[in-house]
Amino acid sequence: MVARLTSRDEFEAFQQAATDRWNQVWDGNNLVVSVGVDSSSLAKGAARVLAACQKALAGTSAVVRRVSGNGAMWMEPWVEIKRPGQPPIVYAHIEPGDVPTLLADRLEERAIGVRGSQAFNGVPPLDDHPFFKHQQRLVLQNVGIIDPDSIEDAVARGAYSAYVKVLFDLSQEEAIAEVTAANLRGRGGAGFPAGIKWESGRKARVTPKFVVCNSHEGEPNVYKDRRIHEGDPHRILEGILIACVSVGAERGYNYIGGEYPLAIERFRKAVADAEALGLIGRNVLGSGKDVFFRLRTGGGAYICGEGSALMYSIMGVRGQPRTKPPRSVEEGIWKRPTVANNTETLANIPDIILKGGAWYASIGTEKSKGTKLMTVQGPLNHVGLVEVPMGVTLRTLIDDIWGGMRPGHQFKGIQTGGVSAGPLTDEFLDRPVDFDSLTDIGGMLGSGGFVVFDQHVCAVDFARYLTAFNRYESCSKCVPCRLGNPALVEVLDRIRLGRGSLDDLPLMERTSTHVIELSLCGLGQVAPMPLLGMMKMYPDEFRAHIEDGECTAGACPIHGPAGLPVAAD
Repeated sequence: MVARLTSRDEFEAFQQAATDRWNQVWDGNNLVVSVGVDSSSLAKGAARVLAACQKALAGTSAVVRRVSGNGAMWMEPWVEIKRPGQPPIVYAHIEPGDVPTLLADRLEERAIGVRGSQAFNGVPPLDDHPFFKHQQRLVLQNVGIIDPDSIEDAVARGAYSAYVKVLFDLSQEEAIAEVTAANLRGRGGAGFPAGIKWESGRKARVTPKFVVCNSHEGEPNVYKDRRIHEGDPHRILEGILIACVSVGAERGYNYIGGEYPLAIERFRKAVADAEALGLIGRNVLGSGKDVFFRLRTGGGAYICGEGSALMYSIMGVRGQPRTKPPRSVEEGIWKRPTVANNTETLANIPDIILKGGAWYASIGTEKSKGTKLMTVQGPLNHVGLVEVPMGVTLRTLIDDIWGGMRPGHQFKGIQTGGVSAGPLTDEFLDRPVDFDSLTDIGGMLGSGGFVVFDQHVCAVDFARYLTAFNRYESCSKCVPCRLGNPALVEVLDRIRLGRGSLDDLPLMERTSTHVIELSLCGLGQVAPMPLLGMMKMYPDEFRAHIEDGECTAGACPIHGPAGLPVAAD
């Protein structure tokens, strides 16, 4: 690490040196081996593959790099190899024992694609693979490319250039004007325009001010923010620092869920390196502007993802929501103006500052600009994280990008909005995915997490799982959520056990309405939505449980279609 930088000129000299080193690695005659290591690939043995590569190439001039996963969880563990005079080629499903054969260039059948748009020796471009073909990677442009623990790699790929521009070339008003022109809406699910929030924070007269990045990703099956932290932590940090300068905040915070140990480790390293380099602290790069930063970790409570509960948790108080107004831009952390944005929202900021709000607004749909990170779970061929322009259809996502259903599995539905919305069936798959197009049919983009389920999943059982999640994660501060969700779970259990009645259906609808209309915060206000959606899309399954005592999917503790009892989970 170089000495602390004290001027813009020194930063640009550091950037040029980092770029030269980066180009030397990729343009030289050395063998370059990169292994994707993140929380999912580690579970599949990626660390052992990396160790095997390091052992096999010890004492040679080869460069062995640890990068993060690239979102393609279906092909992990993967290894990228750039041989002298050749482009980088990505190989899938590599085991430690495969490494000698791989390095000897005798594992062509595992080659997935050439990084870039040109084929090589019969290996097609990676960009032509259906999983990557429809993607437009802005937030993920460096994920799987750089070493996430190397600030030199990040700077060589453009990190902190936008931050320097805001420090020296743009006023607060000009920076916020670009974010406003981009019409960047909150990627955590609410979809509130970031530019409006920033301007409100800038105009707040009370000081000090704060910026908070909400990285508490506590929903089941949602892992987009985790992947950004594990793959390109400097992009998140730069977005937070830009927000601090733009709104006049004294300090920035990132609140990461405690169940993300690798994300916390890599982001903490990024903060330490940025501080050592002089990008955080007093008089940053001689600009006369002070920007400080703190990392906070959550204790695992889903409710702490709600804005006001998150701020209480940052202050060391029990995470519970409060009534609004006042909004956080008026009274947030320590009753001071606080601008809070989602991780993905802030990760878009550097490109908006560098390329302009108009450029960003040219991507996506009329009311939903830019790209969106989306995750999926289910019996699909190509499970993983993707970044696509707003407006892509669900059918394109499922059939093309995620590779369709695996053999033996039939599409039954897709759960949208994480645990905050209802499912959609095949007739709705041609709807575009954005903030507005799914709401009239009971769906929601939310944070971008989807679950595709097949004929083996029972709508009643799935509804029970989603409702129980919200029951357990309720903070119990308000009566409708505290009592309403457990009551819904009890009724669903009664139906699953074959003891329900037709009167239970209107009872659940009525109770759900009370919970939605009377709850204090967003958790309670959407908690019954998955249940209502399942009842709407699969009414016959609910009636079959009640009238026939039969779970057609064979998933509930009542007798299945073959007349045999099914064990409770």
